[in-house]
Order: sequence, then structure tokens, then C-alpha cells
Amino acid sequence: MSKIEEPELPSCIITSGMLRNADSKINEVKIERTVASKIDTLTGILGEFIFSEYFYGDWKKNRVGKNKGETDFPEIEIKTSAFPYSDKLNLLVREDYALKRKPKAYVQIIVDVDPNEMEKITDGMKAYLCGWATSEEIDKAPKKDLGSKSSYHSGYKCHYISLKELHPMDKLKTFLNNSSNQF
Repeated sequence: MSKIEEPELPSCIITSGMLRNADSKINEVKIERTVASKIDTLTGILGEFIFSEYFYGDWKKNRVGKNKGETDFPEIEIKTSAFPYSDKLNLLVREDYALKRKPKAYVQIIVDVDPNEMEKITDGMKAYLCGWATSEEIDKAPKKDLGSKSSYHSGYKCHYISLKELHPMDKLKTFLNNSSNQF
């Protein structure tokens, strides 16, 4: 959707089946917290589907609805944003969230939405798997209130790492399989 050059990143096309399934799970998985946009929960569910499609070859191999209070996948937490893709974006992890969860890797996915329709995800949209960072890297990352789509202030701080600084997706399986998990 973005008017920029196509990034050289793994990607997944959102299908109508993904959207229908994600929509049916919103009430089941919605968490009452500060909401940055009205499509936050849908975006998060789709992120898990997209990661499943990339990592396992089947978007239905996800744990949506079964992982409340746990990481999205064993040792992996998915962070998904619906925003026009730009390499100037960041992997964001809320400060309070980073204290509670210590997965081996946080994966950033960007659902490339139309800049004129920021609150709408449709089938055929592309989602980019931008890369990943370790929990240790998140803990060391700077933090600030980055605001939301509708405000300059969100009321909470996030650790942030530029997409350009993330480890490439093709290194994730090797990292997870490495017993010492040193990267």
C-alpha cells in the first residue's frame, strides 16, 4: 500500500480467511488496556497468523486464544503494527510488558496499511516480517512515550529499536536452536 520502494523483507498477504478468523476471535482475546487504535486486537491476531504462515508454512498453526498470559509462541512474542511501511519505524515493547515477559525473541511485523485508511485492514494487504530482537536487547533499548496514531502522548513508555537494527528473520530459527542463545 505504501508509495515507497518495496522492502526486501519476508512478507505475507492477508487473506479473507485470515480476516474472518481473526475477527471471530477479537472478543475472546481482547485485553482491557490502553488502546492505541480501534484495530489493535485485530492487528495483533493477524500478526500471529502472519508469523505462523512464515515460520510454520500454515497460518492456522497459531495459539490465538490459548496463549493468554503467555508468549504468543514458545520463546517468541509477536509485536504487530498496522502502519504504512517505512524503515524508519521501530519495534516497540511497552516498558511494563518487557518486565513481565522474557521471550527469547520479539518479532516485529508491520501490516502495510493505506495511509489514508489507517484504521482499516483488508484482504490482499501485505504484512512485512521486519526482524527480531532478544529480550536482553529490548531491556537495553532506550524508552520513551512514542504517542499513538491519534495523540502525541500514550501515557506509557516503550522500549524501541529501529527496524534497521533488527536481526533478519532468516537468522531466527538458528538463534532459537542454539542452546546458549548467544547472538
